[in-house]
Amino acid sequence: MKPNTFPGCRSKSNASDKEIELESNISQLLFDRVLCDVPCSGDGTLRKAPDIWRKWNVGLGNGLHSLQVQIAMRGMSLLKVGGRMVYSTCSMNPVENEAVVSEILRKCGGSVELVDVSSEIPQLIRRPGLRSWKIRDKGVWLASYKDVPKYRRTGIIPSMFPSGRSDVDPTDNGHKQENGTNGNSEDALQPTEDAMTSVDDLDVEVSDLPLERCMRLVPHDQNSGAFFIAVIQKVSLLPVVQEKSTTPQGNLVPKKDDEPRITLSNQIPEDKNGKVEVADGANEMCPEGISEANLIDNEEEGAALEPDSFNACENHDTEETEVPVDKETGSGRTGEKRKLQMQGKWKGVDPVVFFKDETIISSIQTFYGIDESFMLYGHLVTRNSDANHVKRIYYVSKSVKDVLELNFRVGQQLKITSVGLKMFERQTSREGTTAPCSFRISSEGLPVILPYITKQILYATPTDFKHLLQYKNIKFADFVDAEIGQKASKLMMGCCVIVLKRGGNALPDPVQVDESTIAIGCWKGRASLSVMVTAIDCQELLERLLMRIETEKDKSMQENNVETAQVQDLDNTGKNEGTDSMEVGING
Repeated sequence: MKPNTFPGCRSKSNASDKEIELESNISQLLFDRVLCDVPCSGDGTLRKAPDIWRKWNVGLGNGLHSLQVQIAMRGMSLLKVGGRMVYSTCSMNPVENEAVVSEILRKCGGSVELVDVSSEIPQLIRRPGLRSWKIRDKGVWLASYKDVPKYRRTGIIPSMFPSGRSDVDPTDNGHKQENGTNGNSEDALQPTEDAMTSVDDLDVEVSDLPLERCMRLVPHDQNSGAFFIAVIQKVSLLPVVQEKSTTPQGNLVPKKDDEPRITLSNQIPEDKNGKVEVADGANEMCPEGISEANLIDNEEEGAALEPDSFNACENHDTEETEVPVDKETGSGRTGEKRKLQMQGKWKGVDPVVFFKDETIISSIQTFYGIDESFMLYGHLVTRNSDANHVKRIYYVSKSVKDVLELNFRVGQQLKITSVGLKMFERQTSREGTTAPCSFRISSEGLPVILPYITKQILYATPTDFKHLLQYKNIKFADFVDAEIGQKASKLMMGCCVIVLKRGGNALPDPVQVDESTIAIGCWKGRASLSVMVTAIDCQELLERLLMRIETEKDKSMQENNVETAQVQDLDNTGKNEGTDSMEVGING
């Protein structure tokens, strides 16, 4: 996708009253946080990817500079006021780093500020950003844009230099006049052609921006890769300034009347008819740019949506890979043929639809006794438009819900590869479909919904909990604590939740979930409980449980030792008091 045309979902201004009412106070998709990890030359990854040595040259960073600026500016335009954007690369070239940040600050004026984060994450060894640098091009060092030969000014542009100006006098900032020439002459400072000449021998521009607030992570400081990081905060709306279109190499491209008008305000590109244009495919100039879409790039074309297969109970919680499909939905208006969107790497992404089957939602809520304070209606989504074959149900927050509704209203410009937290998953067993609820609680969603469950929940002692993890299946009569077995036999057929007791006591109702809470999903059959957790997760939980048992045992021994010592102290004190009283009596 081209950086300037990332879909800026925005409701139409002429929407009907009903549509406005549904907007939920959101008319444009803006983000609280933006991670702008731009395509770069990658010279910071030479240690882990030595093959880069064969491909790398100084022209890579110069060629990517304009593209990086465009991507970063688009990120700023999609950021809320008060939000933060992190600009990052795995390169050490200042043309790709400080020069890009400088251009962002210049373009945005006082609307953004570079945040000083030097006190955050103190264990991270970092170095401050640079305020001066030179450009290497065609074997020569360039200290200022004035030094750039005319035939190279399409590739080397002013924003690459610390000042960002094309009219810089090389005599400024302490530059020396050489050979008695006039400071305003283009020949005042000739580029150094000798490759052996040190960069320190040249006078350089010094930026007046606080670029030392950027962070440089170099490999030999903490045995890592090299990274550049800058945190930029948006303090007000961006100025509306017409942006000249350039190629990634810096060449100016004349705008046509029918091309989108790109501004630096919080607006989306529109053509002369007011229709949103969405670019097709990724930018060919930068094949190393990687996005989540690459994960599905190898899917076969025309993959059909297969009905979700139902796990048998013995399959437990084993994850299945969803088969991406190509489902192009129509426009919001009847009869209007919407332009096919996001071809190429985005092809094959399942649709996102709200799950509104009240019968299933009601059965889930009743079966688990989910408290009404936990909002289910309107917050459940799936990746299958056929409600009869839904395999997984995901839970989304209100803010995500608003974004999805906005995306639907503008014609689904965003293709969503991942959304929400997997909360429920369809489950069947060898015992048939006698369970009143066919959806179990997923391991991912259990910590979120656990405090709101009032039914199908049991509290197990450490011994019985350990046996469940070890043997995966236990008959009701085989529980060490017979009371647990009796309670388990009285549960309804289907999914239930087993929570580990703390210190031999049951957890409060409702359950207070924290990092120490251990709970698992099980399947209650006719005569036994079966764990619905993968073997790997069972092993990890078992290790956590054993560590907790050892910790509690040590703590108990320490408390017993303290109590014993206190009793001994009391005994000794009593003996001493008796001796003193006897002495007093004798002396009396």
